[in-house]
Amino acid sequence: MSGKLSIVVVEPDRERARLIVDSLRETGDHDIRVVAEPGHLARCIAQADPDIVLIDIADPSRDMLEGLALASGPLDRPVAMFVDRSERGLAKAAIEAGVSAYVVDGLRPERLTPVLDAAMARFQLFSQMRTELAATRRALEERKTIDRAKGILMKARGIDEGEAYALLRRTAMDQNRRMADVAEALVTAAGLLS
Repeated sequence: MSGKLSIVVVEPDRERARLIVDSLRETGDHDIRVVAEPGHLARCIAQADPDIVLIDIADPSRDMLEGLALASGPLDRPVAMFVDRSERGLAKAAIEAGVSAYVVDGLRPERLTPVLDAAMARFQLFSQMRTELAATRRALEERKTIDRAKGILMKARGIDEGEAYALLRRTAMDQNRRMADVAEALVTAAGLLS
């Protein structure tokens, strides 16, 4: 872990929380907040806005895992979850809930840094993939709208596809707007007129 991190540790057992905090302090001067009561997790995380959330659970259930994962904001920050034991399918449920790292067999100080580093790297990778996916979906929707607008122009003006595209492009440039915005306005107007 490089640099000073803001870390929320979810651990109801006071002694285990102390060991985790001591282990984290050995890796650097981090801003660490311990949450002993998972019922207040969402509020505490919203207030702290940490860089990463570390959850330590001795014996998790599926509902507990999903509740803790969702309360910790897995789409906003990396979440590393350490469990002493895990039933079949719980790791998958945790990952599907957005947990960046799910480690079975408890939290050991020597594994803390590499697991947190992996959780942060995995979170950044998935965050980048979500951003790229959203941009691709947006581009596809814009392309569909432009195609609909071209069809409307082709039908209304009796022109071919190339001319319809050129007309949309010229209009967008003349109005200093994005072509997708001009196409959206045309599709909306055509919908109102039909």
